[in-house]
Amino acid sequence: MADVTTPIDGQALDEVVTFTSELIRIDTTNRGGGDCRERPAAEYAAERLAGAGLEPTLLERTPGRTNVVARIEGTDPSADALLVHGHLDVVPAEPAEWSVHPFSGEVRDGVVWGRGAVDMKNMDAMVLAVVRAWARAGVRPRRDIVIAYTADEEASAIDGAGFLADHHAGLFEGCTEGISESGAFSFHAGPGMTLYPIAAGERGTAWLKLTAHGRAGHGSKVNRANAVSRLAAAVARIGEHRWPVRLTPTVRAALAELAVLHGIETDVDADHFDVDALMAKLGPAAALVEPTVRNSTNPTMLEAGYKVNVIPGQATAYIDGRMLPGCEAEFEETLDLLTGPDVEWEFHHREVALQAPVDSPTFAKLRAAVMRFDPGAQVVPYCMPGGTDAKQFSRLGITGYGFSPLKLPAGFDYAAMFHGVDERVPVDALHFGVNALDHYLRSA
Repeated sequence: MADVTTPIDGQALDEVVTFTSELIRIDTTNRGGGDCRERPAAEYAAERLAGAGLEPTLLERTPGRTNVVARIEGTDPSADALLVHGHLDVVPAEPAEWSVHPFSGEVRDGVVWGRGAVDMKNMDAMVLAVVRAWARAGVRPRRDIVIAYTADEEASAIDGAGFLADHHAGLFEGCTEGISESGAFSFHAGPGMTLYPIAAGERGTAWLKLTAHGRAGHGSKVNRANAVSRLAAAVARIGEHRWPVRLTPTVRAALAELAVLHGIETDVDADHFDVDALMAKLGPAAALVEPTVRNSTNPTMLEAGYKVNVIPGQATAYIDGRMLPGCEAEFEETLDLLTGPDVEWEFHHREVALQAPVDSPTFAKLRAAVMRFDPGAQVVPYCMPGGTDAKQFSRLGITGYGFSPLKLPAGFDYAAMFHGVDERVPVDALHFGVNALDHYLRSA
């Protein structure tokens, strides 16, 4: 095992800020139409990995949609390998809405600003900083570590992790576990209570396309077969539907630990357990579990018609659906009922739900890495309401955890930074992340 007591050097602390800022300046906006070009960011990462003595491989399914994979050889050839992955693309940002230009990478008042500051060029930079610090210090981990920077995570992953999993599985030989985004960030649940949720699960993606057919005609005429009306009624039913509680092992473990931390006596395994009653007592911490105790369906897009006085013969809607593991059949049966006989539905994009054990040695080491640098904090398991590239890599038998550590000040709304305006990350949080990431990877 690599020495876990030696602190990371000061150069790594400087580099993580520089790398985060410079990666933000590389505009890798992914609008979902295939026009994103991650290659400049991929070349940036590959150059710095090569500077640490690694041999990165650049891979593309589509020209310009570039992925980077590199392997660090561990000291124990018999040990399973660990995947550390991050995506290079970001969601769009409208400069007029921001306090600073979203692709400036400005460092001001101890904060790095810009699109990708938390999702997830900060973690990309942390990995680069740690790997380069190891090269300077001659550190080798116990396990092989495979580093992957992917394209297209913010859309279908078809040019990114999906492409790598389907066509370059050999690069991930031996990997049984992985870490990536959306976990180990500090969450201030009240006075004196700082939580670090580490992700050990993800809801499945179930993006839906609804199509209503009807009789086209003039807008001034009576029309009992109006496709828009049929679609609107179905969308309203879906949007208002309250899905039943379905607790996964990860969410159940999270609720149990949060109850203990809040001094609430409850039995989450009891038949009469009332999850809503418990969440009402958890205060701000309820936000960590509320999105993941049920399936969800949120209407997001509507398409119909071409002229105000013409009733179209077809109307279309899209729904962002999320499914908990084991609830797939129930989800589909409910959609059949909610859409009714006049509206067809299909999966526009579908990915499986994930679960990772919270009683594993890996989770214990992730917990220890956080608490080493914030001893007064509490680490709790967490299920992500959305999804990550871990879904794609799960096809290779890789169990994924969300671990991109950040120590954030009270009042910093981490959740609002994701896909939000004025995305930013404190410099101190990046320093904490580098230290915690370094500690975990050495101990892993």
